[in-house]
Amino acid sequence: MRTACAIAAAVRAGTVTAASVTAEALVRLRADDHVAVTRVLAERAMAEAAAVDARIARGEDPGPLAGVPFAVKDLFDVAGLPTTSGSAARDKEAPAAADAEAIRRLNAAGAVLCATLNMDAFAYGFATVNADYGTTRNPHDTARLAGGSSGGSAAAVAAGLVPLTLGSDTNGSVRVPASLCGLYGLRPARGDLPLAGTFPFAESFDEIGPFAASLQDLALVWAVLRGGEVWPSSSAPRIARLGGRFRENADPAQLAAIDAIAPGAPLVDLPDVARARSAAFVITAYEGGRLHRKALAADPMTYDPAVRDRLLAGALLPEALFERALAFRVEYAARIAALVADFDVLLAPSAPCAAPLIADPMILIDGELCAARANLGIHSQPITFTALPVLAVPLKRPGQLPLGLQLIGKCGAEGALLRLAGELEERGMTGVTMPAGAFAGEMT
Repeated sequence: MRTACAIAAAVRAGTVTAASVTAEALVRLRADDHVAVTRVLAERAMAEAAAVDARIARGEDPGPLAGVPFAVKDLFDVAGLPTTSGSAARDKEAPAAADAEAIRRLNAAGAVLCATLNMDAFAYGFATVNADYGTTRNPHDTARLAGGSSGGSAAAVAAGLVPLTLGSDTNGSVRVPASLCGLYGLRPARGDLPLAGTFPFAESFDEIGPFAASLQDLALVWAVLRGGEVWPSSSAPRIARLGGRFRENADPAQLAAIDAIAPGAPLVDLPDVARARSAAFVITAYEGGRLHRKALAADPMTYDPAVRDRLLAGALLPEALFERALAFRVEYAARIAALVADFDVLLAPSAPCAAPLIADPMILIDGELCAARANLGIHSQPITFTALPVLAVPLKRPGQLPLGLQLIGKCGAEGALLRLAGELEERGMTGVTMPAGAFAGEMT
């Protein structure tokens, strides 16, 4: 698939128009057969593309993402449309008055918004199984899940529909689908990227993040969204491998890759991982339940049944338990910061396995079959609790189902993540392999 960087360079050079690139993307999005797309924004997209071409005709710089088509998870505000957050319960809500800040920044850089994308209802799940809009299918094997809750965002890139998408990550909702669909994905450090204009799930943990099939593309969109470059580190990163629970419930290929990336690197055991995951569940459930309490009381039957029951359970949690979980989070983050102070990058699996079958959405956790929708985040939830930035990278596995790793860094030192990711690509250990049947396309 054409990269965002290649598209922008060609549009800026005048060898292709933003309008033609956008028209091709709209054809692909309309033909989507992965249940990734919820709305195609053709009129808006062609108007934005025409504006990019007009700027070029006037000799102006249209921005670093000139003419690049992108799409967003259905919880980003799009001016003039209701923000459904993946639920038909919100179809009749008032249209958004303005775009989400992240969309505005990408538009200002020349990118063209083309579609909105499927998700678990209200971002509650790791599978993108949606009672209203359907189950998103993994482009590497359409009988399998794409992961979630940003599954539509991951599938759209993996299928070659667009080179860039935006998702959100509360407990792993970028990192899990990035792993299952074989892409680069980012969960930024707390507060690094703009959340304004996104429908919340659990405000204590919510972050937005991009998906891309190219590391260079991901670095570029990261820079645009944060309003400043993220440069690869100039020095070799100090690496540690996460041990304990992070060596359990993982595919052997993930563990072999981690050990090959940094042979002999220290094994660091994060304390109280199970407790951190439990506390993350409590905080997520409580905040989600509190947010939806009035709507659930007024009309509970419009909610996706699986999500409704979990939100109702969260609404019943006592505030004292929530406060204890918040206090533990502060304590835990400080302990982790001290524990990893001597390292620049920590290595861990992303999802614990390859994509499960849609017809049998179960995974093995501690030797027992468990629901994928709730448990694919077993390795991502504890990291969320630390507020550290994470770059999800795909292992190079041609002809096999994708698997991914988490490269976990320090706030303010994300350049070490980019440096290591680039080195791993050069060594042939990581990188995107597009699935058979993905749109490739040539610029015309």
